[in-house]
Amino acid sequence: MSDPLPPVLAQRAATLRGRIDERWSAEQRARWHSAWADYPHPGHLDHMLACSPFVADLLQRDPEPMLHLLASGQLLRSLDEGETERQLQDALAVEQAQLLPVLRQFRSRHMLRIIWRDFCRLAPTLETTRDTSLLAEASIRCALAHSRAGLEARFGLPRGRHSGEPQELLVLAMGKLGARELNVSSDIDLIFAFPEAGETDGDKVISNEQFFTKLGQALINALDATTADGFVFRVDMRLRPYGDSGALVHNFNALEDYYQEQGRDWERYALIKARALTGRAGDVAELEQMLRPFIYRKYVDFGVIDSLRSMKQMISSEVRRRGLDNDVKLGHGGIREVEFIAQCFQLIRGGRDLGLQQRELLAVLAECAELGCLPEAAVAELREAYLFLRDSEHAIQGYRDQQSQALPTEPEQQAATARLLGCGDWDSYLARLQAHRQRVAAHFRDLIAEPEEKEDEIADDLALWGEDLSAVSLTALGYRDAEASVAPLLELQGSKRVLSLQSQGRERLEAFMPQLLRACAESSDPDLALSRVLPLVTAVLRRSAYLALLLENPAALDELVQLCAASPWIASLMAEHPVLLDELLDRASLYTAPDKALLQDELRQQVARLPIDDLEAQMDVLRYFKAAHVLRVAASELTGRLSLMKVSDKLTWLAEVILEQVLAVAWYDLTAKYGEPARETEGYGFAVFGYGKLGGIELSYSSDLDLVFVFDAEAKGSTAGPRSIDNTVFYTRLGQRMIHILETRMALGQLYEVDMRLRPSGDSGMLVASTRGFASYQQDTAWTWEHQALVRARLVAGDERVGRTVYDVREGILRQSREEGELAREVVRMRRRMREHLLPADAAANGEFHLKQGVGGIVDIEFMVQYAVLAWSHRVPALAHWSDNIRILETLGREGLFEQQECESLTLAYLAYRSAAHQLALQQQPDVVPAGDYGKHRDAVTAKWRHLFASYEDEAPGNGDQAN
Repeated sequence: MSDPLPPVLAQRAATLRGRIDERWSAEQRARWHSAWADYPHPGHLDHMLACSPFVADLLQRDPEPMLHLLASGQLLRSLDEGETERQLQDALAVEQAQLLPVLRQFRSRHMLRIIWRDFCRLAPTLETTRDTSLLAEASIRCALAHSRAGLEARFGLPRGRHSGEPQELLVLAMGKLGARELNVSSDIDLIFAFPEAGETDGDKVISNEQFFTKLGQALINALDATTADGFVFRVDMRLRPYGDSGALVHNFNALEDYYQEQGRDWERYALIKARALTGRAGDVAELEQMLRPFIYRKYVDFGVIDSLRSMKQMISSEVRRRGLDNDVKLGHGGIREVEFIAQCFQLIRGGRDLGLQQRELLAVLAECAELGCLPEAAVAELREAYLFLRDSEHAIQGYRDQQSQALPTEPEQQAATARLLGCGDWDSYLARLQAHRQRVAAHFRDLIAEPEEKEDEIADDLALWGEDLSAVSLTALGYRDAEASVAPLLELQGSKRVLSLQSQGRERLEAFMPQLLRACAESSDPDLALSRVLPLVTAVLRRSAYLALLLENPAALDELVQLCAASPWIASLMAEHPVLLDELLDRASLYTAPDKALLQDELRQQVARLPIDDLEAQMDVLRYFKAAHVLRVAASELTGRLSLMKVSDKLTWLAEVILEQVLAVAWYDLTAKYGEPARETEGYGFAVFGYGKLGGIELSYSSDLDLVFVFDAEAKGSTAGPRSIDNTVFYTRLGQRMIHILETRMALGQLYEVDMRLRPSGDSGMLVASTRGFASYQQDTAWTWEHQALVRARLVAGDERVGRTVYDVREGILRQSREEGELAREVVRMRRRMREHLLPADAAANGEFHLKQGVGGIVDIEFMVQYAVLAWSHRVPALAHWSDNIRILETLGREGLFEQQECESLTLAYLAYRSAAHQLALQQQPDVVPAGDYGKHRDAVTAKWRHLFASYEDEAPGNGDQAN
């Protein structure tokens, strides 16, 4: 790059040169000048310092990688295909070499080389993508060999059950890595497979699946884990069979069964670029032969077009949801659309035209021209656009080594991007980019035509929208109160929102409304269904892409209608957050609520691509993650797929997974500013305890979180950063930041409301308590009701070591010997006070039973359980172990402290009340039922209450208490 730098970049280069001189020793500077003297392009250094803070940062931290590259001449030449892997093998062969540091340091050096050659135009685009891919392949193979050696030492060789032959793990590279088209800050999509089931031949025998699962996990950790040296490659395993819910590895038979019986078109699309990076040649050939009939049909497969259109709709929906219009990969006319054009022809014609069975995109486009699938001029335009877009992607990502395809907004990065793409300024670059994207988009539109309009299922003279819409049409469809239903339709039709729509939005609405009216007519109560879906329609009028999504996916529209008809709560959720319509596209996932491990894995995958320091992006993802999974739980409960206990389990696990991520984000945010607090052990030194419903594993759809924060760090210590603060101040701010992340209202609302009043000293106490302070308060100051609350305390996030300390305090408090009479009086007094405060005075007159606060209700059961734990744990320690009422009741029955029949009756009452409360919540009703309901359960609860507390009541309950 011989042309002079623009002033803004020249200033940056000069500044960074000065910093480098300050950082390096005199000896390092001397070696640098000597090595640099032989480099034939003296202007490259300033060019790189100006255009890549990533490269500048590497040079400031350590000149040795660059000195090595200069001395070896590797900056000025291409590497042979196997050269990268040989270098990594040599680095790992050094005595006492450790896998993770070596991989990460090797990656840094080679990314320095790759970005330098790309930015200085010493390497063409495809060499950059090839070299990045070869780096990934070398890292995978070397990490796999290193990890396998350790496992074989423990378990022996995995052998086939029938063949007896040693088995190897096949790592299938998907996507860009499969085609050797990785960008300079890419994640890698992998699938793991092995040929044959069996077991290992060592002293400790495990199945082949267990062995290869451990090996796969070790490989992912070796590449994906972020350490002080960074990471190697982010690993995404979601393309494997069954996605996140599936096994990490599959043998060939299991893979074949899956793809034959359950494989979907998007999986055919994903497997086009699949390439085995490891494994014996015979096994690789067998796997490829097995997969080829699934990927490529024997005939010209025009039936896949609708699936391809649906894929595009889902991609577009994700782009809209994440606001990626300025994304050179995913945005309008971006890289993804070029890839989609090529892969469409591969899926449609690849079974017959074998030349399309290639992985590299540009080779496929050339074959499309050869076969006449695309005009040569179109292929030329797509090729030129693709290379420009890939160069733009590299300029964006190589700037800070971040996985982003978004156009920069900072002037300095804009200037750097324009320079790297050979443009005089940012406006010139944007003009070239826009021209390329318009051409790509035009070819894309020509490829994926809109579906032809289907003939109305109802007679043409049945007007379901427009000027002739009337109650007569709705009656013909089966609406029972057509006059009432047509009124809001006519009001919507004549509203300013509809009249002011652009033509595209109006056309989509005109196409959508008849389909909606027909879909509602299929429900058991069409008028109710329509009334509940209409607010969503109103909400998305100006975002008609959502209507298009439902038009293209009639099954999703049916699901929407059925769910809204069943629950006004879901209808409100969808109207408030129409982005959740995406969840209706996959019925299997909609009605599958994952367990905690799968939730953790899914959230990890979702946040892996986000900078952890982008707080707003993290908060957005967390809110969508919660809303989507709460919808799944509600849908599963409404359809009877989940019992009450499972619903609460799922909602509680969801909260725990979110709290762990919130803590991780808050921790990063605080430590980036202040450094880590001084503490004696690893971990956060901070624990989050859930009380109430969260602690008792009984969360419902709108539950808030009762939390207590406890920390354990050096009493007079401080943080290690340049802006050092006291440990206590740090942990207080950590708690505050967590609450901020949880409670801040954004487009998708809050995550949770947080109640901290159960912390030591309540609202007047410190936000976070030290382990010593927590113990002291509970032992010396806490009221009886606070010890009652402690029964339901449970570690839900954070440091397990701190959690164990708090658990020891909890058990010590709960197992104290207490005078039972005085304890009973305290419990009765608190219960009466709570009822007087929270139960409406006119409940009896209104003939109502309040499920929670009424006599014989939920809180009565909870108070009896808490009394039992506090009264008898000193002689039955098992009572103090559990935090949920059901298992405490089981323990009371097992130990003979309550009659077994009493425990069963209380358990049935408790579950019945909570189930009713859940159903009422889904119907947006308060947890109040007619006084005559649940009489048997209320009698059982009040009978046990009288048995425990009758002699301790200060006075007989009033009439209101008796009735409620």
